[in-house]
Amino acid sequence: MCETVSHQKRLTSHDLGGDSVEAELSALIQEAGFSLEQSLLSSSNKKQKQKKKKKNVVFGSADVNEPISDVACVGCGALLHCAVPELPGFLPMEKYHHLKQEAGLSGATCQRCHHLTYYTRALRLQLSPDKYREVVQSIRPLSGAVVLLVDLLLLPDPVLLDLPDLLGPNKHLVVVGNKVDMLPADAPNYLQRLKRQLFQYCCDAGLAPKLADVHLISAKTGYGVEELITGLQRKRRCDVYLVGGANSGKSTLFNALLESDYCKTRTEVAAHRATISPWPGTTLGMLKFPILNPTPYRMSRRQERLQMEDKLSLDEQQQLKRLSRHGYLIGRVGRTFRVDGTKCIEFDPDSLAFSERDEEEKEEEKSQKKKNVGVGLNPNDLKDARWFHDTPGILRENDVLNVLTEQEVPLVVPTRAVVPRTFILKPQSSLFIGGLFRVDFLEGGASSWFSVMASNRLPVHVTSLEKADAIYEKHRGGALLGVPLGGEERMKSFPVLVPQEVKVEGRGYLEAATDITLTSAGWVAVTAPQGEQLILRVFSPLSVGVALRAPLLPHVVTLKGQRIKCSTAYKPMKVPAKVGGASRRKT
Repeated sequence: MCETVSHQKRLTSHDLGGDSVEAELSALIQEAGFSLEQSLLSSSNKKQKQKKKKKNVVFGSADVNEPISDVACVGCGALLHCAVPELPGFLPMEKYHHLKQEAGLSGATCQRCHHLTYYTRALRLQLSPDKYREVVQSIRPLSGAVVLLVDLLLLPDPVLLDLPDLLGPNKHLVVVGNKVDMLPADAPNYLQRLKRQLFQYCCDAGLAPKLADVHLISAKTGYGVEELITGLQRKRRCDVYLVGGANSGKSTLFNALLESDYCKTRTEVAAHRATISPWPGTTLGMLKFPILNPTPYRMSRRQERLQMEDKLSLDEQQQLKRLSRHGYLIGRVGRTFRVDGTKCIEFDPDSLAFSERDEEEKEEEKSQKKKNVGVGLNPNDLKDARWFHDTPGILRENDVLNVLTEQEVPLVVPTRAVVPRTFILKPQSSLFIGGLFRVDFLEGGASSWFSVMASNRLPVHVTSLEKADAIYEKHRGGALLGVPLGGEERMKSFPVLVPQEVKVEGRGYLEAATDITLTSAGWVAVTAPQGEQLILRVFSPLSVGVALRAPLLPHVVTLKGQRIKCSTAYKPMKVPAKVGGASRRKT
């Protein structure tokens, strides 16, 4: 018997399991909470012995005998080391030893962050979801506020269900729906509807008693960020912890707040910017910056700036024009208080050990302060400061990103406004979303619309049901289906596609009946005639979960263009970008 549509019912093929860590290196987990597996250490030891015998050390090698440093990577927060390349914070031992001798570890980035920043290349790490959760759970006994960043494209985010156990009893919660810039306006009041949906999902997850506020933002384009800052400044002063799923945009929001009125003046050039990438789990440690105390005077000055925001400089106009090509909703994040003309004194917020410096260093600092009056941060500035912490992203199980390679991830994860691609299918038709997912239209009395909300770099292909198997066998790993890449050699390690049947009841030509969510790859909105019974079969990779949910954009089918002649497809129609003012927007 087919399964009836359930808005939050999981259709999981297989649960992912994590390998247990048998041994831990205590020096590494004291601050960052990560472990070195004994098997990796043993393997590295053997390689080191072989290299010593050959007397020919290759640049980029590891040294497991070198102790783990107490200096964090400025990009991801993991402790720097040269022990095991597969673990966060790794630097080749040649580079590590050189920086250590020159007292240059402070301010260095690990090999992984370097590759992400300069080569857009993700290095695979051997960390289980439990290890990420350990770091997040370290904030459980602490008091303060929590900003939960939710990826709107993944609602209902499974992180919501785990949050009550992670937070603890002594925190109030601000929920922020991110990536609203990627969602087109399918109805006049769609933002209010999205906000209500997000609020309802939070209530369903048991977060209502802790919930203090709900915001919709785009950390990338700046939309709604100024309003979020205003909301945070009105709350009681306390430490704030940013949590959320991996790849939800936490690093982007952290960097935006770092250069805003929420961060202490003179801090943005000294505090570390988080590494931004499309790969999950970028931020591995605890990055932080001091929060500006929102005095009445500062709040008043800030409100004056927001009311004058229509007067944009040429650079700001060019920035908004660039962002308008990537998102439906754009804004800007400004700064009311700024120190100009003088470089800030650098500091390490994680190790402000002023008493450990010798007299010569203290005299040098006094001399520097005289040259930079009112510029640097001193101990009094930070004595009673409250801090904003960026925690590691919680990895989602059953996510398609877990089975993709570093070359495939950028093709699957949407990085700009998603343009709906709508197709009209008759029964006995098949819809391929790349080579990752397949939706078969098995039974139904009339043609129905399938709107694909996914990255425009992910190909969509429609064929008849009888040809679907042959097309997949012939083109898997090839250009027609796009992802996975690498032909038959790649497909040897790619999970098989497993089918599941679902039953959908149509709600009319203008309203989607359900969304078939494809984890981080997006979703397919199904629109069918009123009362029509559809039987679908959904294929997904083994260990990757798909779900049925209430339509996030129920009227997305209205955003299709003219039908392409002799085709099942409609011309894509992108909604123009809209600039929102922080002092006028209502979300």
